Amino acid sequence: MNTPTPPAAAPQPLQLDVVSVQSQVIYGRVGNNVAMAAFHAAGLCAAAVPTVLLSNTPHYPSLHGGPVPIDWFAGWLDDLVARQCLQRLRLMQLGYLGSAAQAQVLADWLAARQAVQPNLHVHIDPVIGDHDKGIYVDPALVQAYRQQLLPLAHGLLPNGFELAQLTGLPVGNMDQTLAAARTLLQGRTRWVAVTSAAPDSWPAGKIRVAVVTPEDEHVIEHPRIDAAPKGTGDLFSATLSTGLLAGLPLPAAARRACDTVVAAVTLTHRHHCAELLLPELGAVRP
Repeated sequence: MNTPTPPAAAPQPLQLDVVSVQSQVIYGRVGNNVAMAAFHAAGLCAAAVPTVLLSNTPHYPSLHGGPVPIDWFAGWLDDLVARQCLQRLRLMQLGYLGSAAQAQVLADWLAARQAVQPNLHVHIDPVIGDHDKGIYVDPALVQAYRQQLLPLAHGLLPNGFELAQLTGLPVGNMDQTLAAARTLLQGRTRWVAVTSAAPDSWPAGKIRVAVVTPEDEHVIEHPRIDAAPKGTGDLFSATLSTGLLAGLPLPAAARRACDTVVAAVTLTHRHHCAELLLPELGAVRP
């Protein structure tokens, strides 16, 4: 008598730990190109959702591409839900956005995800500009961050210039920077890490990062290397997030992220490379 063969189990979706929503370039080390390397090195299953797709960063003499169509962007997010791959999703990492319309779509999508996954964390690097260049995104994004995205964030990673744009407060010295960052600790937001914080206060050869929580504040100093490759903020944000996901306390995760950026810039400078070189990025040891 033949025993019937039991039906094969249906293939299960690949479950994601992280979805990274930010810029993507064909050539270079910024946005998702950096973040995905950090997430994968930490052993996390991550998916990249591009907001803009460019040949390279805009400082080169030629540039092709631009913001992705809004229906593509919304469809990519909706298709992640349709693939049933978000059941164990732990983190949404947000970086450069291509338009205020993307911010609205993303805010609506995130609010829906947080309603069904209340433990889902959102870390936002609100890319707006910097002290030497001013605002280099659509100015409407400033208000979009303030009204739509910041209320959904557990952690924020602005630079000093972006902190001033988001709060409307002075950030000229470290006391002002810490006070401005503390005003963003509302609702879900439990921490703010300010890169390039109060540059006029830096000791010679140093850069400062300010980390603020409702209970504490820390100022971290790290060496300043004579090189400025693009993508260091994206590397800092992703590396800080991998540390937190591995269970590191926030100050230790921020210090580790600073050390990783210093190692990357040092390596880039040593090899005279036009794009950011990444040091060996391994698993996080709590």
